[in-house]
Amino acid sequence: MTEVADQFTEERAGEIARISHWIDGKRVEGASGRSGPVYNPALGVQTGEVDFASVEEVDAAVQAAKRAFESWRSFSLSRRTELFFRIRQLVHDHAEDIARLLTLEHGKVLSDAKGEVARGLEVIEFCCGIPELLKGGYSEQASTGIDVYSIRQPLGVVAGITPFNFPAMVPMWMWAPAIACGNAFVLKPSEKDPSASAFTAELLKEAGLPDGVFNVVHGDKVAVDAVLEHPDIAAVSFVGSTPIARYVYETATAKGKRVQALGGAKNHMIVLPDADIDMAADAAVSAGYGSAGERCMAVSMLVAVGHAADDLVAAIQERLPKVVVGDGMSPDSEMGPLVTREHRDKVASYIEKGAAEGAKVITDGRESAPDNGGFFLGATLLDEVTPEMDVYKDEIFGPVLGITRVDSYEEAVGLVNENPYGNGVALFTRDGGVARQFQFDVKAGMVGVNVPIPVPVAYYSFGGWKSSLFGDLHIYGPEGIQFYTRGKVVTSRWPDPATSKVDLGFPQTR
Repeated sequence: MTEVADQFTEERAGEIARISHWIDGKRVEGASGRSGPVYNPALGVQTGEVDFASVEEVDAAVQAAKRAFESWRSFSLSRRTELFFRIRQLVHDHAEDIARLLTLEHGKVLSDAKGEVARGLEVIEFCCGIPELLKGGYSEQASTGIDVYSIRQPLGVVAGITPFNFPAMVPMWMWAPAIACGNAFVLKPSEKDPSASAFTAELLKEAGLPDGVFNVVHGDKVAVDAVLEHPDIAAVSFVGSTPIARYVYETATAKGKRVQALGGAKNHMIVLPDADIDMAADAAVSAGYGSAGERCMAVSMLVAVGHAADDLVAAIQERLPKVVVGDGMSPDSEMGPLVTREHRDKVASYIEKGAAEGAKVITDGRESAPDNGGFFLGATLLDEVTPEMDVYKDEIFGPVLGITRVDSYEEAVGLVNENPYGNGVALFTRDGGVARQFQFDVKAGMVGVNVPIPVPVAYYSFGGWKSSLFGDLHIYGPEGIQFYTRGKVVTSRWPDPATSKVDLGFPQTR
């Protein structure tokens, strides 16, 4: 580890570590008098105390970003590229350090945390190509002696509000393209697991990013509202639940801001009778219980078509006792705890609720959860779930996988298309013709064919349809570059002054 990493880790080795804001290139201890606890979910003990920002502290971060923007936007693309290669290298070199912070505060197993960092790093690598991504168009001689060209320019100060389930990756999906495009950034990460963002700020400074270009303010709704209403913030990116995404979109757009607000999901995985059942079962277990189901792209509903149902249920049930639930720092663990005790209890309540509604409890995660004080819940499987049940309608966001049985492909697609969410969907089949028709028929933003979690690679964009997205542009990839810039068209002429004359007619292009 570098000196920065050594210092960061050492300062968090005490009983209760203080996690402060990062404003104008340095740590700034909170002055609001408010803070929140940070837990190790595997042990159920408090390990940190994070400062909660006041409106004034959010404004201090915005003003630092505003001051930094004017010089940062003037950095040549070559200098930005060089800096992003250094950022890429530092994040790569400290991937395990970041992953350990994720495991200690979120609870996901270390291998999953490393995968999260890797997916965030892909977006940073994409942004290393910013000169190509910001190329405009040029039309010579659009009219006689007149050339027309287009350019894209940064917005100014932009902000990101990110969720607890991906404390490193989702911020990288935002700040990397935003900063590469020439903006200054203010991040409000989840208060449940804030240390990854604090550590990232240190790495960006070490890479040579000018002070004020990247700022972090921690907090709750006070900080969120201050971001949404601040007159000097031009755009807001958000990832979280649908009710909050709608609130963010409506509040920020009412203040004249550009907004992309990614909401919740109820991702279906359709299994046709011709599918490889073992492969489908492996995929369902991986996608349903990975990261304890705390993923917006997790498969939460299996739709088994025809005679695939019985074999699929049996195959999944056979696999669940082999899923090792435990502390994410243990190399033997495959699934860690949920992020808080309150969230664990809420998820667990759906097992009883599902049974009361008529679902069949095949495997009860409450029975297999470790009893050590951590926020654990084992893998749960519910069969015979129907669309009118709460366990079908609600985004449970935990290790609860439901199975709905239908008779036909058409009925399965109808369930997906009628659902208010439209984030991701997957189809398992051996029939290429059906798969091609499926991607044409289904109403969702991300589609997997024999791929259970179809998160796009960094050079495509991530985002759903319907109530899974508020705004027009998806996150990262080409649409991310478009979101963090605005177009400008220049029409130019360099004539002989002797030919100039007054002409009050409508401009002609000939």
